Amino acid sequence: MEATEPGTRPYLVLTGFALLLVLVFGGAFAAGRAAGPVSPGLVPGTSGTGHSGDDMPGMTGHDMGAAR
Repeated sequence: MEATEPGTRPYLVLTGFALLLVLVFGGAFAAGRAAGPVSPGLVPGTSGTGHSGDDMPGMTGHDMGAAR
């Protein structure tokens, strides 16, 4: 095994770690692309006013778990 200069070893370790991160994130991205969308019919909401009761039909009279 060859000896390396004292200043080059940290750079090699950092480069190896960066390469490992790229491989892990690349694998995760590939797995996500292969799995496809989680909810194909999901669309963003349109009201944007929060949950005041009028925005959620059937939920009138509920306090959303607030303490009494």
